[in-house]
Amino acid sequence: MVIVRQRSVLAGLRVREVMRRRVTRLPGKATLSHCINQLVKNKISALLVIDGEEHPIGVVSKTDLIGAFYAGLPLDTRIDQIVAGEPLFRLPDDSLESAIDLMHGKGVHRLYVMGADGGRIVGKLAYPDIVALLYRYCRACPNSSATGRRSATAAADAQRLRVSEVMTAGVLSCPLQTSLAEVVEQLTARRFGAVVVTDAADVPQGVLSKSDLVLAYKHGLGINHPATAVMQTPVLSCGRDDLLTTALRQMLLKDVQRLFVHQGQPPRMVGVLSLSDSVRFRSGSCRACISGRLIAGE
Repeated sequence: MVIVRQRSVLAGLRVREVMRRRVTRLPGKATLSHCINQLVKNKISALLVIDGEEHPIGVVSKTDLIGAFYAGLPLDTRIDQIVAGEPLFRLPDDSLESAIDLMHGKGVHRLYVMGADGGRIVGKLAYPDIVALLYRYCRACPNSSATGRRSATAAADAQRLRVSEVMTAGVLSCPLQTSLAEVVEQLTARRFGAVVVTDAADVPQGVLSKSDLVLAYKHGLGINHPATAVMQTPVLSCGRDDLLTTALRQMLLKDVQRLFVHQGQPPRMVGVLSLSDSVRFRSGSCRACISGRLIAGE
Protein backbone atom coordinates (compact mmCIF):
# COMPACT_ATOMS: atom_id res chain seq x y z
CA MET A 1 0.00 0.00 0.00
CA VAL A 2 1.27 3.46 -0.88
CA ILE A 3 1.19 5.98 1.94
CA VAL A 4 1.44 9.69 1.22
CA ARG A 5 2.71 11.89 3.99
CA GLN A 6 3.92 15.46 4.22
CA ARG A 7 7.38 16.46 5.21
CA SER A 8 8.44 20.02 5.94
CA VAL A 9 10.82 21.73 3.55
CA LEU A 10 13.01 22.22 6.64
CA ALA A 11 13.09 18.49 7.42
CA GLY A 12 16.60 17.13 7.79
CA LEU A 13 18.16 20.48 8.70
CA ARG A 14 19.99 20.79 11.98
CA VAL A 15 20.13 23.75 14.32
CA ARG A 16 23.83 24.29 13.62
CA GLU A 17 23.07 24.95 9.94
CA VAL A 18 20.87 27.96 10.71
CA MET A 19 22.04 29.37 14.05
CA ARG A 20 24.13 32.48 14.49
CA ARG A 21 27.37 31.88 16.32
CA ARG A 22 27.59 35.35 17.83
CA VAL A 23 25.69 35.56 21.12
CA THR A 24 25.36 38.89 22.95
CA ARG A 25 25.62 38.37 26.69
CA LEU A 26 26.07 40.52 29.78
CA PRO A 27 26.84 39.77 33.43
CA GLY A 28 23.95 40.11 35.85
CA LYS A 29 25.58 43.15 37.47
CA ALA A 30 25.35 45.18 34.23
CA THR A 31 22.89 48.08 34.30
CA LEU A 32 19.65 48.45 32.38
CA SER A 33 21.22 51.39 30.54
CA HIS A 34 24.12 49.24 29.34
CA CYS A 35 21.69 46.49 28.37
CA ILE A 36 19.67 48.89 26.19
CA ASN A 37 22.87 50.12 24.53
CA GLN A 38 23.79 46.55 23.59
CA LEU A 39 20.33 45.77 22.20
CA VAL A 40 20.40 48.88 20.02
CA LYS A 41 24.01 48.38 18.90
CA ASN A 42 23.47 44.77 17.89
CA LYS A 43 19.89 45.23 16.58
CA ILE A 44 18.54 42.41 18.74
CA SER A 45 15.45 41.97 20.92
CA ALA A 46 17.03 40.20 23.89
CA LEU A 47 20.36 39.18 25.36
CA LEU A 48 21.67 36.40 27.54
CA VAL A 49 22.44 37.14 31.20
CA ILE A 50 25.35 35.24 32.76
CA ASP A 51 26.75 34.85 36.27
CA GLY A 52 30.33 35.36 37.42
CA GLU A 53 31.34 32.00 35.99
CA GLU A 54 29.68 32.78 32.65
CA HIS A 55 26.84 30.33 33.20
CA PRO A 56 23.51 31.47 31.73
CA ILE A 57 21.02 32.57 34.38
CA GLY A 58 18.31 34.15 32.23
CA VAL A 59 17.31 36.40 29.35
CA VAL A 60 16.48 40.10 29.35
CA SER A 61 14.16 41.08 26.51
CA LYS A 62 12.55 44.31 25.36
CA THR A 63 9.40 43.11 27.10
CA ASP A 64 11.30 43.01 30.41
CA LEU A 65 12.71 46.46 29.78
CA ILE A 66 9.37 48.10 29.05
CA GLY A 67 8.14 46.49 32.26
CA ALA A 68 10.98 48.22 34.11
CA PHE A 69 10.06 51.47 32.33
CA TYR A 70 6.45 51.10 33.46
CA ALA A 71 7.56 50.36 37.03
CA GLY A 72 9.79 53.44 37.11
CA LEU A 73 13.02 51.57 37.82
CA PRO A 74 16.15 53.74 37.47
CA LEU A 75 18.44 52.96 34.55
CA ASP A 76 21.29 52.04 36.87
CA THR A 77 19.30 49.04 38.16
CA ARG A 78 21.15 45.74 37.66
CA ILE A 79 19.72 43.54 34.93
CA ASP A 80 19.64 40.49 37.19
CA GLN A 81 16.89 42.34 39.10
CA ILE A 82 14.49 42.07 36.16
CA VAL A 83 15.38 38.66 34.70
CA ALA A 84 12.09 36.81 34.53
CA GLY A 85 12.50 33.65 32.49
CA GLU A 86 15.13 31.00 31.99
CA PRO A 87 16.73 30.64 28.56
CA LEU A 88 15.63 27.76 26.35
CA PHE A 89 18.31 25.51 24.82
CA ARG A 90 18.85 23.15 21.94
CA LEU A 91 21.94 21.22 20.85
CA PRO A 92 23.67 21.89 17.51
CA ASP A 93 22.60 18.52 16.08
CA ASP A 94 18.97 18.80 17.17
CA SER A 95 16.53 19.11 14.29
CA LEU A 96 15.53 22.60 13.23
CA GLU A 97 11.89 21.55 13.35
CA SER A 98 12.14 20.55 17.01
CA ALA A 99 13.60 23.99 17.75
CA ILE A 100 10.73 25.71 15.92
CA ASP A 101 8.21 23.58 17.83
CA LEU A 102 9.82 24.61 21.12
CA MET A 103 9.77 28.30 20.20
CA HIS A 104 6.12 28.15 19.15
CA GLY A 105 5.11 26.12 22.18
CA LYS A 106 6.78 28.45 24.66
CA GLY A 107 5.84 31.65 22.84
CA VAL A 108 9.43 32.88 22.52
CA HIS A 109 11.29 34.36 19.57
CA ARG A 110 14.71 32.87 20.21
CA LEU A 111 16.58 30.04 21.86
CA TYR A 112 20.21 29.36 22.60
CA VAL A 113 22.42 26.56 21.39
CA MET A 114 24.39 24.65 24.00
CA GLY A 115 27.63 22.92 23.06
CA ALA A 116 27.59 19.13 22.95
CA ASP A 117 29.55 19.06 26.22
CA GLY A 118 26.80 21.11 27.88
CA GLY A 119 29.32 23.57 29.21
CA ARG A 120 29.04 26.61 26.98
CA ILE A 121 26.74 28.50 24.65
CA VAL A 122 27.84 28.21 21.01
CA GLY A 123 25.04 29.97 19.15
CA LYS A 124 21.56 31.47 19.00
CA LEU A 125 18.56 30.69 16.81
CA ALA A 126 15.88 33.32 16.11
CA TYR A 127 12.99 33.77 13.68
CA PRO A 128 14.89 36.16 11.35
CA ASP A 129 17.49 33.43 10.74
CA ILE A 130 14.81 30.89 9.78
CA VAL A 131 12.90 33.32 7.55
CA ALA A 132 16.11 34.24 5.76
CA LEU A 133 16.70 30.53 5.08
CA LEU A 134 13.17 30.07 3.72
CA TYR A 135 13.62 33.12 1.52
CA ARG A 136 16.86 31.70 0.11
CA TYR A 137 14.92 28.55 -0.80
CA CYS A 138 12.39 30.73 -2.60
CA ARG A 139 15.13 32.57 -4.49
CA ALA A 140 16.42 29.24 -5.79
CA CYS A 141 12.97 27.94 -6.77
CA PRO A 142 11.91 28.41 -10.44
CA ASN A 143 8.25 28.60 -9.37
CA SER A 144 8.74 31.48 -6.95
CA SER A 145 8.30 35.20 -7.62
CA ALA A 146 11.35 35.81 -5.41
CA THR A 147 13.53 35.23 -8.46
CA GLY A 148 12.11 38.38 -10.07
CA ARG A 149 10.96 36.42 -13.12
CA ARG A 150 7.40 35.80 -14.17
CA SER A 151 6.30 32.22 -13.72
CA ALA A 152 5.83 30.19 -16.86
CA THR A 153 2.33 28.93 -16.11
CA ALA A 154 -0.91 30.06 -14.54
CA ALA A 155 -0.71 26.97 -12.35
CA ALA A 156 2.52 28.22 -10.83
CA ASP A 157 0.91 31.62 -10.21
CA ALA A 158 -1.96 29.94 -8.39
CA GLN A 159 0.45 28.19 -6.04
CA ARG A 160 1.89 31.38 -4.62
CA LEU A 161 0.86 32.18 -1.07
CA ARG A 162 -0.74 35.52 -0.31
CA VAL A 163 -0.25 37.59 2.83
CA SER A 164 -3.89 36.95 3.82
CA GLU A 165 -3.16 33.21 4.16
CA VAL A 166 -0.38 33.70 6.68
CA MET A 167 -1.08 36.93 8.59
CA THR A 168 -2.61 37.27 12.05
CA ALA A 169 -5.99 39.00 11.74
CA GLY A 170 -6.67 42.08 13.86
CA VAL A 171 -4.61 45.14 14.76
CA LEU A 172 -3.94 46.80 18.10
CA SER A 173 -4.44 50.58 17.81
CA CYS A 174 -4.57 53.63 20.05
CA PRO A 175 -5.40 57.37 19.71
CA LEU A 176 -2.65 59.96 19.27
CA GLN A 177 -2.75 61.18 22.87
CA THR A 178 -2.61 57.74 24.49
CA SER A 179 0.07 57.70 27.18
CA LEU A 180 3.10 55.46 26.93
CA ALA A 181 1.93 53.77 30.12
CA GLU A 182 -1.35 52.78 28.44
CA VAL A 183 0.55 51.51 25.41
CA VAL A 184 2.72 49.30 27.63
CA GLU A 185 -0.41 47.94 29.30
CA GLN A 186 -2.02 47.11 25.95
CA LEU A 187 1.07 45.46 24.48
CA THR A 188 1.64 43.40 27.61
CA ALA A 189 -1.98 42.29 27.94
CA ARG A 190 -2.33 41.33 24.27
CA ARG A 191 1.25 40.04 23.79
CA PHE A 192 1.69 42.27 20.73
CA GLY A 193 4.96 43.81 19.57
CA ALA A 194 3.61 47.13 18.30
CA VAL A 195 0.53 49.34 18.19
CA VAL A 196 -0.78 51.53 15.36
CA VAL A 197 -1.38 55.15 16.40
CA THR A 198 -4.49 56.64 14.76
CA ASP A 199 -6.13 60.06 14.52
CA ALA A 200 -9.76 60.95 15.30
CA ALA A 201 -10.85 59.56 11.92
CA ASP A 202 -9.12 56.24 12.69
CA VAL A 203 -6.47 56.92 10.02
CA PRO A 204 -3.03 55.47 10.88
CA GLN A 205 -0.50 58.18 11.68
CA GLY A 206 2.38 56.14 13.05
CA VAL A 207 3.47 53.00 14.84
CA LEU A 208 4.80 52.53 18.36
CA SER A 209 6.82 49.38 19.05
CA LYS A 210 8.61 47.90 22.03
CA SER A 211 11.85 49.21 20.53
CA ASP A 212 10.48 52.77 20.58
CA LEU A 213 9.41 52.37 24.21
CA VAL A 214 12.84 51.07 25.21
CA LEU A 215 14.50 54.07 23.57
CA ALA A 216 12.04 56.42 25.31
CA TYR A 217 13.12 54.80 28.59
CA LYS A 218 16.79 55.26 27.72
CA HIS A 219 16.28 58.94 26.81
CA GLY A 220 14.51 59.72 30.05
CA LEU A 221 11.00 60.34 28.75
CA GLY A 222 8.26 59.99 31.31
CA ILE A 223 5.85 57.07 31.14
CA ASN A 224 2.96 59.55 30.83
CA HIS A 225 4.20 61.18 27.62
CA PRO A 226 1.79 60.76 24.65
CA ALA A 227 2.35 58.16 21.95
CA THR A 228 3.10 60.96 19.47
CA ALA A 229 6.32 61.72 21.36
CA VAL A 230 8.03 58.53 20.22
CA MET A 231 5.95 56.95 17.43
CA GLN A 232 7.62 56.18 14.10
CA THR A 233 6.32 57.18 10.68
CA PRO A 234 5.32 56.01 8.18
CA VAL A 235 3.53 52.80 9.12
CA LEU A 236 5.29 49.99 7.23
CA SER A 237 2.61 47.85 5.65
CA CYS A 238 1.76 45.49 2.83
CA GLY A 239 -1.46 44.64 1.03
CA ARG A 240 -3.67 41.79 2.16
CA ASP A 241 -3.48 40.30 -1.36
CA ASP A 242 0.24 40.88 -1.85
CA LEU A 243 2.48 37.90 -2.51
CA LEU A 244 4.04 36.55 0.66
CA THR A 245 7.43 36.62 -1.05
CA THR A 246 7.16 40.37 -1.61
CA ALA A 247 6.29 40.97 2.04
CA LEU A 248 9.14 38.75 3.27
CA ARG A 249 11.61 40.60 1.07
CA GLN A 250 10.41 43.93 2.49
CA MET A 251 10.84 42.73 6.08
CA LEU A 252 14.31 41.34 5.44
CA LEU A 253 15.53 44.42 3.57
CA LYS A 254 14.16 46.84 6.14
CA ASP A 255 15.27 44.62 9.05
CA VAL A 256 11.85 44.67 10.76
CA GLN A 257 10.00 41.97 12.67
CA ARG A 258 6.53 42.74 11.29
CA LEU A 259 4.42 44.51 8.68
CA PHE A 260 0.90 45.76 9.21
CA VAL A 261 -1.53 44.55 6.58
CA HIS A 262 -3.89 46.96 4.81
CA GLN A 263 -6.96 46.50 2.69
CA GLY A 264 -9.27 48.72 0.62
CA GLN A 265 -9.26 52.39 -0.34
CA PRO A 266 -8.56 54.36 1.73
CA PRO A 267 -6.30 51.70 3.25
CA ARG A 268 -7.58 50.13 6.47
CA MET A 269 -5.30 48.06 8.71
CA VAL A 270 -6.74 44.55 9.06
CA GLY A 271 -3.88 42.43 10.37
CA VAL A 272 -0.20 41.89 11.11
CA LEU A 273 2.35 39.76 9.29
CA SER A 274 5.25 38.78 11.53
CA LEU A 275 8.34 36.68 11.01
CA SER A 276 6.91 34.06 13.37
CA ASP A 277 3.79 33.81 11.15
CA SER A 278 6.02 33.06 8.17
CA VAL A 279 7.98 30.38 10.00
CA ARG A 280 4.77 28.72 11.19
CA PHE A 281 3.98 27.65 7.60
CA ARG A 282 7.45 26.13 7.04
CA SER A 283 6.80 25.87 3.31
CA GLY A 284 8.56 28.82 1.78
CA SER A 285 6.22 31.27 0.08
CA CYS A 286 4.21 29.08 -2.28
CA ARG A 287 2.56 25.69 -2.45
CA ALA A 288 5.29 24.34 -4.70
CA CYS A 289 7.18 23.48 -1.51
CA ILE A 290 4.15 21.68 -0.15
CA SER A 291 3.70 19.51 -3.23
CA GLY A 292 7.43 18.88 -3.26
CA ARG A 293 7.21 17.53 0.26
CA LEU A 294 4.74 14.76 -0.59
CA ILE A 295 6.63 11.50 -0.41
CA ALA A 296 5.44 7.97 -1.00
CA GLY A 297 6.32 5.00 1.10
CA GLU A 298 5.15 1.54 1.92
